[in-house]
Amino acid sequence: MNRRNLLKTAGLAMAGSALFPFDSFAQSTNSESNLFENNNASQRISGKRKLGNTLEVSIVGIGVQNMSRTYQTTIPSRPEMFNIIRTAFDKGVTFFDAAEAYGPHEVERILGEGIAPFRDKVVVATKFGWNIDQETGKRLPGLNSQPEHIKKVVDGMLKRLRTDRIDLLYQHRVDPNVPIEDVVGTIKDLIAAGKVLHYGLSEPGVQTVRRAHAIHPVTAIQNEYSLLWRGPEKEIIPLCEELHIGLVPWSPLGVGFLTGAIDANTRFAPGDIRAIESRFSPENLPHNLALLDLLKNWSEKKQATPAQISLAWLLSQKPWIVPIPGTTQMPHMLENIGAEKVKFTAAELLEFNKQLDAIQIIGERLPAGLLAFSGVEAPMKK
Repeated sequence: MNRRNLLKTAGLAMAGSALFPFDSFAQSTNSESNLFENNNASQRISGKRKLGNTLEVSIVGIGVQNMSRTYQTTIPSRPEMFNIIRTAFDKGVTFFDAAEAYGPHEVERILGEGIAPFRDKVVVATKFGWNIDQETGKRLPGLNSQPEHIKKVVDGMLKRLRTDRIDLLYQHRVDPNVPIEDVVGTIKDLIAAGKVLHYGLSEPGVQTVRRAHAIHPVTAIQNEYSLLWRGPEKEIIPLCEELHIGLVPWSPLGVGFLTGAIDANTRFAPGDIRAIESRFSPENLPHNLALLDLLKNWSEKKQATPAQISLAWLLSQKPWIVPIPGTTQMPHMLENIGAEKVKFTAAELLEFNKQLDAIQIIGERLPAGLLAFSGVEAPMKK
């Protein structure tokens, strides 16, 4: 079964998992993978970027979210996940992204064991904020950024990650019931205790970022950002530039769309979050494939895969943007880090963006229930 057929039968094990969208597991088509296989096998990245003023990471990171369960509801081979993590490090990757919600808890355990041989040489990011029972790992309704809960969550993270500190701790979503001043105050206490080194916010409201940054500098914002979803260009990217905050795009390959693995005939099984994203509906998908046509044309021009073109475009936007494509397959990881070698001249980027601007993506990026958690402003502290 090829990757496109896998996509057509993809699904998630639990309906509740739709609250935690995964990065892409599908990559370029078999023919494209074969074309670039030899080049990717020897690929190594050397570039570094800074998030905020001080946190240095590899130019491309890895999201490890799918390493406990794939779209197809299969459980990846744990030894192979360790192999991917360790090979990524050998190839120059020093930035690994997880979250308490992934699993829940299980992905942090996988990452902790995977990086154990070189923990002090990598940057570990993870996230808190969903309402998860700390004893059972059960997902409960809504969010929870109450100060005492945050402290308990961080203690659990340290054990699962087999470490004494978290390099970058994000609030996964802004809690509408907790002032950001209380959240950042708690994080400052954790920084003072040496348990956290830097912090960030994921999908936050703009004013919440300003309020947080005024208390203690925000190192990074994590938002969905890709050729398929350019929403951060309106407010978040200018804000990051103004405040010297790094941007870490999640789903930089558009949940598989930007790899070329989806076509007009692709259908998603119940439980796969893409089945309820209207941008992938049978009505909208054929229209949106114009973006893939653009990618394929540029792939030929640049002798790169659609995924590499997509990541290279992100890297060309700002020097403080660090994408974190996720995968559970070694060839895809090697392909992704190969994006560092794909460069646009100023004229090429101008031409690419002109063609890109002519394409309108139809449909929402997330189902309404999850989209409601993005761009939220924290309540004012009384």
